[in-house]
This record gives sequence, structure tokens and C-alpha cells, in this order.
Amino acid sequence: MRRDRLLVAVTLVTLLAADIHFVLLPRLKAWYHLPRESCACRVTNGSLENGGATTVPWTTNQNFTVVSTERGSKLERLFRHPLYNISLPELVPDEQLLQEEELMNYCKRKVSRWERMKKFYIEAAAASNITILDHPVTFDPEASWLQFHLGINRYALYSRDDSSVDRLLRDMQTATVISADFTQDEKALKGACDCSQVVKPSGLHLKLALKLQDFGKAMFKPMRQKRHEETPENFFYFVDFQRHNAEIAAFHLDRVLDFRRVPPVAGRFINVTGEILYITHNEELRSVFFNSPANNTCFFAKCLYVCKSEYAVCGHPDLLEGSMSAYLPGLSIAPRISIPNPWMRAYSFTGREEWEVNALYCDNVKKLYPYNSGNRLLNIIDMAIFDFLTGNMDRHHYEIFTKFGDDGFLLHLDNARGYVLICKLLGPLTLNAFLHIVLLTKRMASHRIKRSTLFRLKLLVKSEYRLSDVMRESLSRDPLSPVLTEDHLQALDRRLGHVLRTVGKCVKKLGEPQVVIRDFVESSRVTTNTAQERPH
Repeated sequence: MRRDRLLVAVTLVTLLAADIHFVLLPRLKAWYHLPRESCACRVTNGSLENGGATTVPWTTNQNFTVVSTERGSKLERLFRHPLYNISLPELVPDEQLLQEEELMNYCKRKVSRWERMKKFYIEAAAASNITILDHPVTFDPEASWLQFHLGINRYALYSRDDSSVDRLLRDMQTATVISADFTQDEKALKGACDCSQVVKPSGLHLKLALKLQDFGKAMFKPMRQKRHEETPENFFYFVDFQRHNAEIAAFHLDRVLDFRRVPPVAGRFINVTGEILYITHNEELRSVFFNSPANNTCFFAKCLYVCKSEYAVCGHPDLLEGSMSAYLPGLSIAPRISIPNPWMRAYSFTGREEWEVNALYCDNVKKLYPYNSGNRLLNIIDMAIFDFLTGNMDRHHYEIFTKFGDDGFLLHLDNARGYVLICKLLGPLTLNAFLHIVLLTKRMASHRIKRSTLFRLKLLVKSEYRLSDVMRESLSRDPLSPVLTEDHLQALDRRLGHVLRTVGKCVKKLGEPQVVIRDFVESSRVTTNTAQERPH
């Protein structure tokens, strides 16, 4: 009997020691490296005019003062927080992308041209015994998409209180579709478009340009996979399908992070027969429609890679779920340029990029234009954090508006490769999950982060504003809700914790002044009459 008791005691002690060693100690170590959820937030209506920083110093040993414990909407409470109500300097004309008169004249010319071309298409179709539905165009100078375009400025695509964004989301969900066509970049790859309207052609997956009755325009990406489907373990990231729900979730995350660099995106059910087939003026698009054995209406695209009948999308029998992304102003009126991402992934099965093999790569990048001055490198870090949270490894290029020069913000476009991994990240690592962490670590090797970005990330780990909770609430307003699974939402919290631990290690190694940078520093290539620094 005594021997049995001794054996039981030894077993329990062994299990306790193993639990401490393998579970408790790693958690304590991770907690030690995690920056404390802090910043002495005593701002009431802060301004970043003087030097581009708030009046609140960031520290690692003080806690946020919780100013509200009220029940109710966490999302509304988040947007009322002082960090989301920092005033910007009054915009001058050169800091606005477009002027109203210029935009209105441009759009009126486009509408006139559309009316002429539509008449030609309808007459040509009638001669071939093809019926095309004729929806009248209602051009309204107060249309939500026009107000969205007018609101684009040097700092973001829209302001925090821009009501036109919510109106635009509703319009993309409900407005009558009057025309459907292949996107310009798909046509560019086939040499069949005005390529001056294309920044960088990409034609890997099916997407369509839909014109709405108020002459607004949205890019439609159809549903290909169910919410819970992950990238198979043996797939490389560049051979997987894009996800329509990732586009929707990316817009909401971008707004929650207060970046405002993703154009508005909404979910919608499209009738592929009535809202694409019967109204398209493109004979090639009309030719790729067919009925499946299950009597569903299907279609595919003609592009370079997976646009074959084997990769067709189908309605049920006609309704097809997808994302609607608002178009930015045309390149002829608002030029953009595409720039290779210094930390892009290799797009081959065997190749490796320089950042993967050169330990000095980051130091070298920081010495090169345009990363050696101004805000560009800090914006790259913002983009890296955004992509890590969404799980997007496909950021091979980024775009900027040429009008704003080196100090303009980066556009976070084309986010359909996100949300491909769920529980595997920071759990048992697959190759793809490991690459996500490597990408973040390499991009953060510059050991810099914007002060405002860090403040908001630290705020979003607090229970009052937890990232998964505010994202769940924000996404619940979309017609395709639930846009993400609960596993996706919980993964966001885990990834956010990993970002903050990475920043915490940088702070511990170099100190706050070297890591946490005020929001905006003028590029050394920009000359102005004043030395005033403006925030971004």
C-alpha cells in the first residue's frame, strides 16, 4: 500500500513539473515580452500638428485609464476613444486628390461617352437578334461614389466622419447593375484594352467590373470557397484561390485600425443571369456562360492562369455571393504608380528573395530612396502589420497616388489572399503559417513603428475594445454576415499578440525612442516654405 502511494505521489509530481516546464513557463516568458497594455491616454481631442505626435507619451509601465465601462457597442466606444478623434490640420487644396469641378467635368464626359456607346451596342445586338436590357443612367453630383472620390486626401482615402462611405456601402449592396465587363487589367494581359488605365496587370482569378445605375463602379469577386476552408497544407500561397470574404474583412479591419487605406467593400448576392449575362456588352464575356449538369448558371473568365471552364463559378441557380469593391478615380484624372514591395515573397517553388538570404538586407533598404527619409518605411511597417493580421502573403507591390509624392500613404489594394489560415497560426506550424511569422519578423527588422499605430494596437488587446469583438460587430453589418468564422476572429487576437511581442522585443533591445516614431516626418526630397510637420 505504501509503495502504491509513493508511486502515485511520484507520478503527480512528475506531471506537475512537466506542466510547469512545458506550459506555465512558456506563457510567463511570452507575457514578459508582451508590451503592457498601456499608454497614458489623457487626450481629450489631441492634435498632431506640432511635430506629428500626440501629447501622450508611450510607456510600458502605465495602464490605459478606462474612461468608460458602459455596456453596449464596443465598436462605437472604440471610435469615440481619443485615439480615434485626433484632429488633423485643415487641408489645403494641394492635399486633396481631386477638385470638385475637375471631377464633375470628367464624369460628365464619361457619361456622355457611355450613352453613345450604349446606343451603338444595343443597335449591334439587335442586328444579331440579341436582347440587351437598357437601364437608364442617373448621374447625381451628390452620389456616394463621387463624394468618396472627393474625400480622398494626402492622409487617407476617407475621413473618420465621412458619411459617404456608409452610403457607398449601401449603394454597392442594393443599386441596380446596368453593365458588366472584364476588368481592365484582365484585358491588358490579353492586349485588349486601354492600358493607360492599368497600373499593374494581374489576371490570376476571375473578377468583373460592374457599373451601377448612378454610374458608380465596383469590382465583383465571386465566392469560390466556404468560410471555414483553409489553404491546404501542401499548397503554396500563390496557387490558392482568392477569397471574396477576405476583401470584405480587410476593409473592416483597415477601418478598425484607423488606416483608411482600403477602398470600401461590401458583400452582395448577384443574379448572374439578369445582372451579368443579360446586360453585358462584351461578347467574350457572354460566350463563357453555360448551364451546369445541376442546371445552375455558370461562367468563367479568359485570362492567363486559372481562368478555364474547370474553374467556373456558378449561381444557385442564378444567385452568386461575392464582394463589391469600390473603384478609385480613373488613372487619367488621379494617376497612381505601382512599386515593388521590398519584402515580397518569391513566386516560384525554388527561388528565394534577397531578404530571405541576406542578413544585412534591412539595413541596406533603410539607406535607399525612398526608404531613407520621410514616412515610407513606417508605412511599409503599417502594411506589414495589416497583412500579418489578415494572413496575406501576396503583397508583391503597393500603390501610391503620384500627386502626393513620396509622403503619400500606401494603398492597401487586392486583399483577397487573406484569411487563408486559421488555427494553424501560432499553433502547430505548417509551412505557410511559419512563412507568415517570418515575413512579419523580417519586415519589423527595421525596429520602427508609428506611435499612433502602436497606441491603437495596444488598445485593441484590452477587453473593452478587443479586436475580435469589434471586428465581429463591424462585420455583422454586412449582408453576407457572418463574413468570418469564430476561428478567424480568434486568430486575429493571437496575431495581434504576436505583433506586440515583436515590438516589445525591439523596445527592450533598442529603447523606445529608437523604435516608437512620431507619425510623420517630411521627406528630405520635399521642400516647403514652412517647417511644419504634418501627421499621417
